Amino acid sequence: MKQASANGVRGSWMDSVKENLLKLTDAKPQGSPLFALQRRAKPFSVPTWAHFIKSELFLRRTIPVLIVILLLFVAATRTSTLITTEQEIEQATKTEISLLSQVIVSKLAANPSFETAIASPTLSEVFLADALSNFTRHDGRTVFLLNSSGKVVAQKPNSTNLRGAQLHRLTGGANLYTAPGTQNTVRSILLDGSIPALAIYQPITINDGSTIANLLISQTDKATYAGWYNSVNINITLFLAISSVLLVILYAYYAQGARAREIDQLYMETNARFDTALARGHSGLWDWDLSRGRIVWSQSMYQMLGMEPSGTVMGYGDLTKLMHPSDPDMMSLANQVFNSDQRQIDHRFRMMHSTGAWVWMRLRAELVRYKGCDPHLIGIAVDISEQEAIKQQSRNADIRLRDAIENISEAFVLWDAKKRLVMCNTKYQQLYNLPASAVTAGSLHEDVMAKSRKPRAKNRVPTDNNLEYGTQKFEAQIEDGSWLQISERRTRDGGFVSVGTDITQIKRNHEKLVKSEKSHMETISSLQKAKLELEKNTQTLVDFAEDLREEKERADAANQAKSEFLANVSHELRTPLNAIIGFSDIMRAHMFGPLGSNKYEEYADDIHHSGNFLLGVINDVLDMSKIEAGRFHINPETVHMHELLDETLRIIKVQADKAGITVSQKIPKTLELEADRRAVKQILLNLLSNAVKFTPKGGKIKVTAKALKHAVNIVIEDNGIGISEEALERLGQPFEQVQDQFTKNHKGSGLGLAIARSLAMLHGGTLKISSKTGKGTTVAVKLPLRCQGELDNQEQNEAAA
Repeated sequence: MKQASANGVRGSWMDSVKENLLKLTDAKPQGSPLFALQRRAKPFSVPTWAHFIKSELFLRRTIPVLIVILLLFVAATRTSTLITTEQEIEQATKTEISLLSQVIVSKLAANPSFETAIASPTLSEVFLADALSNFTRHDGRTVFLLNSSGKVVAQKPNSTNLRGAQLHRLTGGANLYTAPGTQNTVRSILLDGSIPALAIYQPITINDGSTIANLLISQTDKATYAGWYNSVNINITLFLAISSVLLVILYAYYAQGARAREIDQLYMETNARFDTALARGHSGLWDWDLSRGRIVWSQSMYQMLGMEPSGTVMGYGDLTKLMHPSDPDMMSLANQVFNSDQRQIDHRFRMMHSTGAWVWMRLRAELVRYKGCDPHLIGIAVDISEQEAIKQQSRNADIRLRDAIENISEAFVLWDAKKRLVMCNTKYQQLYNLPASAVTAGSLHEDVMAKSRKPRAKNRVPTDNNLEYGTQKFEAQIEDGSWLQISERRTRDGGFVSVGTDITQIKRNHEKLVKSEKSHMETISSLQKAKLELEKNTQTLVDFAEDLREEKERADAANQAKSEFLANVSHELRTPLNAIIGFSDIMRAHMFGPLGSNKYEEYADDIHHSGNFLLGVINDVLDMSKIEAGRFHINPETVHMHELLDETLRIIKVQADKAGITVSQKIPKTLELEADRRAVKQILLNLLSNAVKFTPKGGKIKVTAKALKHAVNIVIEDNGIGISEEALERLGQPFEQVQDQFTKNHKGSGLGLAIARSLAMLHGGTLKISSKTGKGTTVAVKLPLRCQGELDNQEQNEAAA
């Protein structure tokens, strides 16, 4: 019921698409669901990045100016702040020194013993220390006690011994005296004549107003502004760092802009090379939007048809005009693919060249969906006119040859180099009393002879010395008494052609000629004429056989050219794909700065994933082409299966963890075999990747291996969706995939299993698959312990097939 519902949805969808297309193209159905689309092409819209290019010049000129203005603003702001801070520190220091001097002077003047103690340096030190006992020591600050004559009698701390020095030496000649009645202030001096400092000078008076001593407090600028200097250094460092970062960002911006222009140029060059490759390979790309009836062709497709390349899409009606009227309708093929589980088409048809001639095309396409719902047929069309002409010539030559052989009076048979039947005529079948089933093409010589009527006698006729090597003639009498003269000749490909002439009458005449000399001479003359005619006919048949062989060689050469073309095109595509993947990685990692819009990151991810997928497909096609062409070589070496399996599982683990699949292994650590390490690793990767791909979330995959008597058996089991019996029969062929409701959305080239099977057979091993739908799949790979060497080209091709 689900299938019927799905078919109904498909049918209703196609009906709605047809109705919309008929309205757009003003077309009417012609008595069947299949219809003709005649919609005009519309130009492609300008991409978003094209608008950004217009503003790039303005941005390149504006950004440096904005950065310079920003740096000047930051520098001015921080300079103003630092100057203000310096002034605040200076004012706070002056206030602190002034208050400290007043407190100390008050303490010393209040002590009645201080007047007598000033005369003694020792007592002066004691009194000064007592006055400073409640104050915290400050680095760079010194308190000097001077007598009335201006001589230093005590100082704290004692880091610099200036006792006995006069006031003018302490102040560096600066005048600190103030007028009577005015308040003393803090001033700048050169302490000891060389050290910049702030200082205050206070007289110490007694009750009668007389000055008995003086107090000088100094604090060096280095100590005062130590924190401010550190702040200045930090601000300068930060400013330089910010400036450097902005300059680096500016350089990165310009470098990224230059790189983007280089990438654009590389993109255009890559497209040009791709179009050139398609044109030289007589191929063209198709993208058919089924819902809108729009068809996009590559430039090479127009060149193959002798048409002017167009930058617009083509309507289905325009395509219909180019199709041969006797070929199947393209819309019927698309409808058939859409309404079935099959998603690929391989169709041969003819299209009209601009000169009026018909060009044979082979279209290989697949049904995909864009934007979630729009179906597209995407594929490649190849010009096969030359191959079709060769096939037609071969068919015509074969028909003429068979007619000629069938109409001769002699029995004719042709064997190939392996003594397999190529062809024979009815006369040969009748003479040897062979059934039709025994003379099918490809039958072995021994089998045909076993079923034929045995000759009663066999007499060899001496061969002429002038006959070339490999030619022989003999006579044979069959059971009904008839006599045959059989002439055999080797062909250039190693086979041989045999012509049998019924000479029964000649034999009977020969008996009569014994009695009559005249009859005998006449009979000999007839025989000579018959012999000449026979040799002439034989040569004619040989010429026909040679023509047939040459046609076969040309067909084989065309097939070989196809394989080499696939290999060359795949190799040429890998270089630009590696660049595309690498640049997308740079964009995704924001190596040169953010991209801007989130859409760019999505596009970069799409480019990266699509490039990796296409690169994998190309690698598979290249490997398959090498195997089919017999150029894949086995390099045996000792392989430790436990280490190789660990390497493979590390690669698969990311994909398995993402899908929520558990992968376990059970393999002896001492298991070894002689094989090509890269080939065995590729076999395991392909099989494990398939197992992960077709196992639902929460599934399990188990890998086991054990040594047999002369081989190693590797088994990969999963509890995935399984494979039906019908699909198992065709699975493993190149480009073959199993499609159902679970797997039809999985990407893949369909070559993974075929490559794995071919690599196993190149080692002299086997690959077997057993599966049940809904229960899982088991793949067993059996490889010999010692590599049996490479097969010859023919055996490799057969193994790959």
